[in-house]
Amino acid sequence: MSAEGGTRAIIAALTANLGIAVTKLLAWLLTGSSSMLAESIHSLADSGNQLLLLIGGRRAQKPATPEHPFGYGRERYIYAFIVSIVLFSVGGLFALYEGYHKLQHPEAIHSWQWVPVVVLVIAIALEGYSFMTAMRETNKSRGSASLIRFIRRAKAPELPVVLLEDTAALLGLVFALFGVALTLLTDNGVWDGIGTLAIGLLLVVVAIFLAMETQSLLLGEGANPEDLTRIEQAITQDHGTVERIIHMKTLYLGPEELLVAAKIAVHHDDTAAKVADAIDAAESRIRVAVPIARVIYLEPDIYHAGKPKTDAEEETPHGAAH
Repeated sequence: MSAEGGTRAIIAALTANLGIAVTKLLAWLLTGSSSMLAESIHSLADSGNQLLLLIGGRRAQKPATPEHPFGYGRERYIYAFIVSIVLFSVGGLFALYEGYHKLQHPEAIHSWQWVPVVVLVIAIALEGYSFMTAMRETNKSRGSASLIRFIRRAKAPELPVVLLEDTAALLGLVFALFGVALTLLTDNGVWDGIGTLAIGLLLVVVAIFLAMETQSLLLGEGANPEDLTRIEQAITQDHGTVERIIHMKTLYLGPEELLVAAKIAVHHDDTAAKVADAIDAAESRIRVAVPIARVIYLEPDIYHAGKPKTDAEEETPHGAAH
């Protein structure tokens, strides 16, 4: 997934959300609708989230330092996790509180009754534009994978975050329109409160899902099965020197940077020069097969079938079965 594609989706979402937030706030001031207030806070939270993603993307580009020798690529994951916290607290919990308050003290909409409906219809159109932009950028990267599979397996957090936010925003607008419309039809403010509660529950669920996915990236994920197969084939392609992979581990240092560390078995009578040449050739093949594999450590060793495995060898599924 290209960083440029994620940035385009973020900017489209930020532009849409700022415009929507202003119109929703105006509608709330004119009508007093709790659904409009919850939706305006939601849009403001989303705008802040998009700014956080842009900041995270910029900070992740800092060069490596002695203190952080593998660079700052994971900053993008940190800021994506902060986004989930903002969405949960500022968006979800506020909407739940406002909805509860509205149910306790329901108020019908008596003035500027047409304003919230018009604002919500305009907001749905703007959010639809943001969602379609994110979808176009996503389709360039996900191939034949379903959206759920793409979101679960994506290593770059920006597009999945924007997709989830836009989906929640569109559903939230539908809930708000439902609450406002029924409030206007029945002259009963309870429906406005119900719509607001539905918005809050939606945002809490999306925020929890996003936090769980981002947490996995923060803890450190390895390469996907397809890339693992390509790396293994690249290492073992040289049958003259490399006998097998004894064990191997991979780790995403950032969305576009993969670390590969493997212990490989070589012939006991190979010269040091021949082993070094074989390792250099294997590293080159790995980078061709998986271009994001930028940090590679290959350790030569002599394979003994009856030798007890180390802890590292026991933990990895890529052991002596190769």
